[in-house]
Amino acid sequence: MLQNSHYIISSLLMFILVILFIMVSVAFFTLFERKMMALFHYRKGPNKIGIMGLMQPFSDAMKLLSKEFFLPFMSNFMIYMLSPMFMIIISIMMWMIYPFLTNMLNFKMNTLFFLCIMSMGVYSLMLMGWSSNSSFSMIGAIRSIAQSISYEVIFTITLLIMMCMINSLKLNNLLNYSKYLMLLILFYPIMMILLISMLAEINRTPFDLSEGESELVSGFNVEYGESKFTLIFLSEYATLLLMMYLITMIFFSLNYLNIMFYMLFFMNLFLITWIRMTFPRIRYDMLMFICWFFFLPLTLINYMMYLFFIKLPMELLFLN
Repeated sequence: MLQNSHYIISSLLMFILVILFIMVSVAFFTLFERKMMALFHYRKGPNKIGIMGLMQPFSDAMKLLSKEFFLPFMSNFMIYMLSPMFMIIISIMMWMIYPFLTNMLNFKMNTLFFLCIMSMGVYSLMLMGWSSNSSFSMIGAIRSIAQSISYEVIFTITLLIMMCMINSLKLNNLLNYSKYLMLLILFYPIMMILLISMLAEINRTPFDLSEGESELVSGFNVEYGESKFTLIFLSEYATLLLMMYLITMIFFSLNYLNIMFYMLFFMNLFLITWIRMTFPRIRYDMLMFICWFFFLPLTLINYMMYLFFIKLPMELLFLN
């Protein structure tokens, strides 16, 4: 009994630490992104507040949180207020698959837990778009839901291909299997498909169709401001950091306690910013066409190839 209570307390402490570190990481990642964007634009980024602008994220947070509270006319107050909270809770729950030594969600099937929690993100988008009572937010929500559901199929299949190869649904076991062979070499096509589906899943450039400023102003969150927008912003960037963590953990065969792991993680974040600065926004019909007529057949073909040329020979060798 004492051991169980100790485990629960340590898990709760880890949960609180995860929330704090996610908030700080998102704050400094936004600063890093703005600095990189400034370099690409050949201009100066945030450099006024603090040394080299290091306090700029906290200044932005204070500005957002101190803005006047407002409510759109004829909006559904309860759902309008709860949707951003639901979004940030989902993002934090996805981070609980991080392999801490004491973690209640670090169990044998945490991949299924992660996929189930990720699939619930569309509900917050739908509720935000509908409860705002705005045509722009409703169109943005419909776009986001269709895009997220479509690319979620690709993301799930590609992730399950990796899990099928190791006969496990626990993400941490990938570290054991990648000890002697970098999975990037073996699963390079899978990595590219997974990266693109991640970008589409989190509405990131060049797939940020739900926030097309030229036609939808700001998409599903057009009616959200001050603290409510802060929660949406935090959840989107927390999910982005989690996706880049997954890419680094799965394909680069490094222990998460290694400093090189976090350097590669940082390089992947730079890659995302580079993609944002380089590629234009894709057209929406092309986005859906690529998903259903290109990525889905390619993913299924990849799955069959890995099954017949890698998985089955390994099983036969093991049986013999």
